[in-house]
Amino acid sequence: MDAVFLGALDIGGSKIAATIANRSGPLARVTQATIKSGTPDAIARQCLQLLALACERAGIAPNEVSSLGVSSCGPFAVQDQALGLVAPNLCGGLTDSVDLPNDWTYIPLETILRTRYAQVAIENDCIAALTAERHFGAAQNQDNCVYVTWSTGIGFGLCVDGHILRGKHGNAGHAGHMLLSASEDALCGCGNRGDLEALVSGRNLGNQHGQSAADIFSAAHAGEARALAIVHEAARWFGRGLYNLATTLDTQCFLLGGSVWRHHADLLTPIIEAEMMSRFPALIAGITIRSAALDELVADIGALALVMPQEWMADWRLHSPWLNLQTHPVV
Repeated sequence: MDAVFLGALDIGGSKIAATIANRSGPLARVTQATIKSGTPDAIARQCLQLLALACERAGIAPNEVSSLGVSSCGPFAVQDQALGLVAPNLCGGLTDSVDLPNDWTYIPLETILRTRYAQVAIENDCIAALTAERHFGAAQNQDNCVYVTWSTGIGFGLCVDGHILRGKHGNAGHAGHMLLSASEDALCGCGNRGDLEALVSGRNLGNQHGQSAADIFSAAHAGEARALAIVHEAARWFGRGLYNLATTLDTQCFLLGGSVWRHHADLLTPIIEAEMMSRFPALIAGITIRSAALDELVADIGALALVMPQEWMADWRLHSPWLNLQTHPVV
């Protein structure tokens, strides 16, 4: 067994996953619903606990982990020269959110993780996912590509001319907060009304329509007219968002992931493609839309890729060791 062990965190609006890996591949992964109450440092403390549990499942001591890669929802902000989160789907203090039982406006992350790990690399979850797809997935030969997550929130990872875009605080790609509608009913957790996330995200669809996004999509698959109308409208807004990015970036492909997309791609794809491809042909010709190859592990593998030695990557590309990874939910 390789003596170097890496840790990875995927911090999302619904769950956190902690993974331990060595050169041969991922050894253990544990998941737990994201804490949304208590003090602002509760999520970072939860991350440390999950990493310790993942180490236990992998049969190693926590101090054997040399580096930690972190894939997290954002946006990020810098306080005391360290990254923290100002995430609308976690911070209840940003708006009058009835579904977030906290008053957080900033979540410390890097400072707490560095109390246990000397080497920590943190990226937006969509940037991490795009990194994974470019190293191991469907974007290995793509210099102009966009990773998109449709989940609790909406996010993007952007690659232009072979360069992943990050911005001054690592927040490039937060196009989920692009304004699309004047609708007063569509409120995003960031405070915007009518941005893309407000209109289509899993959380906000549920808030708007008084039932969970899972129930809405289940009813739509069953042919229920109201649910189908909601889903079709969301897919059209999503297609417009992709079109706006295509006109801005002149991209080659969109790689889609996230829980809403993974479970309902068959229902959403034709609507999104029709909405996007019916626009200015000169700017959208040749663009492909497809699912991320790494599926639900894309952000986890992306987090590992942030700290992975280059000499490991060829073996991982050849053997796809994440395919045998067992996940252990933690109650």
